[in-house]
Amino acid sequence: MLNYKLKIGLIPDVRNLGDFKTRKGIFEPAKGVENKNKVISFLKDNFADDITEFCDLEWLNDLGVLYKNEDCDKVCEYLRAQKVDAIFIINCNFGNEEVCGQVAKKMGLPVLLWGPQDMVFEPDGQRYTDAQCGLFAISKQLRRYKVPFSYIENCPVENEIFADGFKKFLSVVTMVKNFKNLTITQVGTRLTPFKSVMYNELELTEKFGINLNNINMAGVVDKFNKVLNEKTEILDKDLIDLKEKYDVCGLDDEVLKKMLAFVYVYKEIMEETNSSALSSECWSAMPLAVGANPCLAMSILYDMGYIVTCEADIHGAITNALLMCATRGKYAPVFGEFTVRHPENKNAELLWHCGPFPYSMRAEDSKPKLFNTKPSFKAKDGEYTIARFQGDGGKYTLLGGEYKTVDGPHTFGTYMWAEFKDWSKLEKKIINGPYIHHMSEIYGNYSHILKEFCKYIPEISFDPLED
Repeated sequence: MLNYKLKIGLIPDVRNLGDFKTRKGIFEPAKGVENKNKVISFLKDNFADDITEFCDLEWLNDLGVLYKNEDCDKVCEYLRAQKVDAIFIINCNFGNEEVCGQVAKKMGLPVLLWGPQDMVFEPDGQRYTDAQCGLFAISKQLRRYKVPFSYIENCPVENEIFADGFKKFLSVVTMVKNFKNLTITQVGTRLTPFKSVMYNELELTEKFGINLNNINMAGVVDKFNKVLNEKTEILDKDLIDLKEKYDVCGLDDEVLKKMLAFVYVYKEIMEETNSSALSSECWSAMPLAVGANPCLAMSILYDMGYIVTCEADIHGAITNALLMCATRGKYAPVFGEFTVRHPENKNAELLWHCGPFPYSMRAEDSKPKLFNTKPSFKAKDGEYTIARFQGDGGKYTLLGGEYKTVDGPHTFGTYMWAEFKDWSKLEKKIINGPYIHHMSEIYGNYSHILKEFCKYIPEISFDPLED
């Protein structure tokens, strides 16, 4: 399963000067501490929750700030013991670029840089912190140490700019944390005619440390039969719920129970392999092996927080995991492929798949039904992010961009009509680039977060959808 919990290490810093203990006016330590206290209180009051935790430096000295070069190792040791996922450098006055650079370099984690805007100008012209000025120095030191970092523009902590930037950083850190710990399990073999979803298992492990597992169809059949025999009461209850949500189109109850059994089969596989996501065989082997298709189970599992990508698409599973992390589990991704052009709108395209969209993403006016044993409904309208992680010739890219839905012809399966700025240009990009027809989508605007994520994974280049 993906892990959305984060612990952020807060690193408030101030300038270390020769008259540090007696300094008044500009760079006065006490004024920096006032900034620190206000910012940390604001963070804990407004952003701490069941998946977001903070640790600070109140233990370090009387001021609870970092300013001495010789304290860097002590701070790093503490942050490692706390198992932080990222660090947030809060520049409370002009600051100390060296301590910031040293801690960021030694920790090797995502870094957020920001300082509160100076709002106090005394009648005699006195200023106290010049935090923005110090940000330029710190950023240069981070660059010298080749430390990738994220930045929120200088502003008051109460400003919406800060809230928006901080939430984006939390999404990026969630993506980085999970990507560096990905375990993907392939269920069955690749569909023979689908060479487009081929991937380099060795390369994914060597470049990114992704752990790849496999379970063969004999193992699937064994688990499937056990579920049918041992979970009869649960499947009976699930069947009632299914009929309340879907028009089952007269399908036999035993067939429906087989379709539902896949939910427990996939969950068991994920738990046994400690997988972040599965990528499964579907329409060629499953009907022959167990007499049912798994599309419905995939749809159900997405809404339970599990990712099972159809058609043995490993790159698609990775993309879905990244998108789900970008929302910190708020939304489930859909797996809609480029299929056909809109008959009237030259910039619109059908994003479709035969049934795996999560039920939660259905349009309110679309009555879900099972068409040819697979979920069939229109996805809800709105703005979406579309993405594709892809390897090609030893190079890896993350395609990312946004679109809005538009009206279009009714069709079967799970689908939406997506309008882009210039579909003709995008179609050529997909044809000539490394990508395939499979794409991943998620509700909301997250392409800027995908781009920021790539800062921290240098082996992946961000590729704007429409540039």
